[in-house]
Amino acid sequence: MYRDIKVDQLPVIMSVEELAGFNFSPDIIWVFDLDQHGFWWGNNNALDFWGLSKVQQLIDKDLSEDTEGARKRTEQTFVKATLERVTCDPWTTYPNGQPKVMLMRHVAVLLGAEKHRGIIAFISEQMDVKEQPENLLFAEAIRYTSVVVSCFDMQGKRLFENPSFTAFYGNEVIESAQKTGDFISRFADRQEGQERLNQAQAQQDGHQEHVMVTKQGNRRLDVDIRTSRHPLTGDYIFLVTEYDVTELHDIIWQLEQAKEELKNLAYYDSLTKLPSAWLTKERLTLALLHAKRDQTKVALMFMDLDGFKTVNDSYGHGAGDQVLVSVAKRLTAIFRDSDTVGRIGGDEFLICLPNLLEQQFALTLTQKAIEEICKPIQVTGENGQVYEVKLSASIGIAFYPNSAIEPEKLIQIADQKMYQAKKRGKNQYAL
Repeated sequence: MYRDIKVDQLPVIMSVEELAGFNFSPDIIWVFDLDQHGFWWGNNNALDFWGLSKVQQLIDKDLSEDTEGARKRTEQTFVKATLERVTCDPWTTYPNGQPKVMLMRHVAVLLGAEKHRGIIAFISEQMDVKEQPENLLFAEAIRYTSVVVSCFDMQGKRLFENPSFTAFYGNEVIESAQKTGDFISRFADRQEGQERLNQAQAQQDGHQEHVMVTKQGNRRLDVDIRTSRHPLTGDYIFLVTEYDVTELHDIIWQLEQAKEELKNLAYYDSLTKLPSAWLTKERLTLALLHAKRDQTKVALMFMDLDGFKTVNDSYGHGAGDQVLVSVAKRLTAIFRDSDTVGRIGGDEFLICLPNLLEQQFALTLTQKAIEEICKPIQVTGENGQVYEVKLSASIGIAFYPNSAIEPEKLIQIADQKMYQAKKRGKNQYAL
């Protein structure tokens, strides 16, 4: 897991003979081989501690029942010892199946000709936790949880991190953090990191999302900060727990995008980008409510293109789509921003003009629309050649409140008048 760490400068112990002097130390000392996950050597005090008589018995000790968390913690200790030269942490071991908590110092080394990763454990003090066993359980939970946990002093210097922190951030990030300010340096936005540090110093607990620089690159994390007191010195410290919410954030963003796309599909025509039939009718309903309140008029136009089928038959449906887009642009340019020009299907358009004082204003715009649509439109046919096509428009007009007061009734009357305009010769409007 941590093979990317630079270990070239670590001391190399080629044989156990080099460790013979440790037998004269009053400390319990053993050497652990990480790559084999087993003991490499132990002094006489270590053998007494484990209730063994020979070093080979220590080497042969079965560690297959060690948890994944215990293995990760050993890996983390090697990393810390490599970066910091010496570590000092409480550890729990189980000689004869009974838990013993000891304060261990660790030094990272390389072992044998194969240069396996190793740590030398020096144990000079055993801790009595029988009076408060819950403290031991809490410490074990913090070390072996998958949640990223760390602890800092009020200047932002890291005092503790669990194996999940080491695995998540990686050695290069951790080593860089030690040189550049530790707590703040992990934030992609250093200013955000400084603000969170300021909050911690002011004992303002809370959690916020931040983009953090991790082993996997920039990730979005929920960073929770809680202030406390150091159990030995009484100094203020702050505990940090971090939860990776990148995938959740991405999923929410994708859902919002999908929601927006569905909204656009429901509200707007995909070809012309004009309001859909549904949105146009909704705006008509709202316009009628305002007109009733303000004692104004509403004009509704039902427009159908004359000769559109011929364009499709002669030049292909692609050319027909080009015509519809051109017509949509021309209509949008004619009518007011407060008006609604909607496409309700095929070559039919529904146009709503709210807040009118006089009908003549609507009739003037209607005539202008007819004149604009009559102007030639260039299209590219299926054969790639450019053609000039000419169309006209038939428009039926209904007014609120003169023609009707209900939205559907207005649409029905405007539709009927549009067919009257066609019967009269097309290229005109009918009231």
